Amino acid sequence: MKIRKEKIEIQLGHSFKLFSPSMRKNFYWHFHPEIELVYVEAVSGIRHVGRHISGYTGSDLVLIGPNVPHLNFDYGLETEYKQIVVQLKVDFLEALILPTAEFGEIRALFERSHKGLAFYGDTKEKVVKRLKEVDMEHPFEALLGLLEIFQLLGRSGEVEVLNEGDTGVKWLLNDKVRMGTIYDYVHENYDKEPDVNEIAARVHLGTAAFCRYFKRQTKMTFTDFVNQYRMSNAKNLLLQGKSAGEVCYEVGFESVSYFNRLFKRVVGVTPAVFRRGYNG
Repeated sequence: MKIRKEKIEIQLGHSFKLFSPSMRKNFYWHFHPEIELVYVEAVSGIRHVGRHISGYTGSDLVLIGPNVPHLNFDYGLETEYKQIVVQLKVDFLEALILPTAEFGEIRALFERSHKGLAFYGDTKEKVVKRLKEVDMEHPFEALLGLLEIFQLLGRSGEVEVLNEGDTGVKWLLNDKVRMGTIYDYVHENYDKEPDVNEIAARVHLGTAAFCRYFKRQTKMTFTDFVNQYRMSNAKNLLLQGKSAGEVCYEVGFESVSYFNRLFKRVVGVTPAVFRRGYNG
């Protein structure tokens, strides 16, 4: 469950790798020196990049800089999904982008990628369409297509910066507490009553020390994290046609009115409005 360094192998004759991984049954908290662009289509899922933790609904498009720890975007998905991942050679920036004046906007994009960048709106739609058209059987055309994608991203204002500062792996190298253990515990117990004392003991910390550690690493309390996880699963269940009352108890709440209030606070709309809006 500890953080892993992923070794990426890129096919001879290519400067990048484009593929569709499937790892939803695995918790893969990892990093790598390659820049990565991830697109995923799913009913609802978890986005954890650096210190940022949130959920996505419908789809997500995220650019992740070198050595930024992140969780696989299909972790824990119970419904069907599609995923496209692009990974660039380590020297892609230095060899191709930095020396070329015309790539100024792409260079600036890559320099911001260490914070994690999530794209939305028309930008996401255009980029996804082009991503699906990239044909790795024709390397030169594939590279041109990818550069056009990065140019679109570099010019876009439809972007959310996920982290305040650099979240490279250096801030985690000496960390003996394993995020995987925490995720595993929450996944097993989110529909019951996760106990902060129990998870603190599992990672060999006192309760107060664990709470300080968790807030420092994720910028949220353990209770907020559990509720975020519950809301991610609640969205899945709502979009499967279940009522707010049914979903409330399935994700571990005892009061429908409290569930409705918390859902609106976390997601921004009530469960009923969320379901109608997504279906619409």
